[in-house]
Amino acid sequence: MDDKRLTIAELTARMHELVKSKGWYEADSKRSQTPRNLAVSLSIEAAEILEHFQFGEEIKDRDELGSELADVTLYLLQLASVSGIDLEEVVLKKIEVNKTREWDVEN
Repeated sequence: MDDKRLTIAELTARMHELVKSKGWYEADSKRSQTPRNLAVSLSIEAAEILEHFQFGEEIKDRDELGSELADVTLYLLQLASVSGIDLEEVVLKKIEVNKTREWDVEN
C-alpha cells in the first residue's frame, strides 16, 4: 500500500470494484446490495464496534477495532453511493449546520 491518501470518491470506487468482483450487484445475488440491506449491515457492523468496549473503556485490540471501523466505512460509502447521495457534500453541509448548533445548554 502506498502513502497516497484516497478521496471519498476513490474509496467508493474501490468498494464498488470489490462488490462487483464478488457478484453482489447481480440480480440473483444472495447478498443483494439494496439500500435497506446495506443499512441493516451498517447497523450490525456498528454494533460490533460496541463489543470492543462491552466491559471497559480500554481498546484491547486496535487492529480488530480498525477492521470493524473499516467495515462500517465501506457499508456507509456503499449505502450513500447506491442511494445517490454525495457523502462528501452532505458531510460538509452537516459540519456547517453543527457549527451553528449549541449543545449542553440548560433550558
